[in-house]
Amino acid sequence: MTTDVFKVIELAGQSGTGIEDAIQNALKRANTSIHHIRWFEVVETRGHVENGNVSQWQVVLKVGFGLE
Repeated sequence: MTTDVFKVIELAGQSGTGIEDAIQNALKRANTSIHHIRWFEVVETRGHVENGNVSQWQVVLKVGFGLE
């Protein structure tokens, strides 16, 4: 029987177009140097406001990846 062991890290991503894009931006960038990403959890969502409008969406993610 095999047991998977995961390392959990936090990442922050941002986007000017929405929360989903901020998540994708963080995961795409992390995928260039972290192997075996298996899951994520959004732990914070916030934004930057300019002139009464949202200019940037920001998310903090917990990301789990399998250890080799």
